[in-house]
Amino acid sequence: MDLNAQAIQEDLSAEEKPRILIVEDDERLATLSKDYLENNGLAVEVINDGKQAIAYILQARPDLVVLDLMLPGADGLEVCREIRGEYHKPILMLTARTDDVDQVLGLEMGADDYVAKPVRPRVLLARIRALLRRNESTGIDEEQGDHEKQDRLNFGNLMIDNGAREVRLHGEPVDLTSAEYDLLWLLASNAGKILSREEIFERLRGIEYDGQDRSIDVRVSRIRPKVGDDPMNPKRIKTVRSKGYLFVKDILNT
Repeated sequence: MDLNAQAIQEDLSAEEKPRILIVEDDERLATLSKDYLENNGLAVEVINDGKQAIAYILQARPDLVVLDLMLPGADGLEVCREIRGEYHKPILMLTARTDDVDQVLGLEMGADDYVAKPVRPRVLLARIRALLRRNESTGIDEEQGDHEKQDRLNFGNLMIDNGAREVRLHGEPVDLTSAEYDLLWLLASNAGKILSREEIFERLRGIEYDGQDRSIDVRVSRIRPKVGDDPMNPKRIKTVRSKGYLFVKDILNT
């Protein structure tokens, strides 16, 4: 292979790599993470300012954003809030505390997952790969229910199209994050069956539930009003005490 052909091949390989943006003002951590991720097949850019990150994300549309909570210019929550209406790819939030307040706030702003700092590069890589796989996956599993083998589900005025990863209520598109869509599809494709938090957590994140993570509960609370459910008296997505969540197949007067 001549040098020109080799250069073209390298350019094509670079284009095929998932594009990751790290928004982190700790230069040492950002460099360490960037080097490790690039050595494991990812294309990585680093920005250390929140306001600059907002502009870059909306223009460049990276495949995934690793977003620190504490940033100059605009903090991670503000960045998440500003981009979420237009950017629908995964956001992995980095939180400096073990307290779940930051984690819950991040999820409420639209983050797909979170990792508490200090985070080991191997753990960061595993979470990134899991989010990228989940974003590309149709969510269909041979062991899942009959509904999950379908590409489209209809529940009265609610339509969920898994091929297009699109949700419509009364014919109007519903704005969901990637993680919210995955949870909704999992619940809806198992309509009529109670799914425990343990099962949901393992199916969506590929790791065991630790009994304390609140991400599933936060996402259910965000999904309910978006699909026309009453958060105070839910009829579509019900909480079954001590058991989990139930997506109701048929609702009267919908």
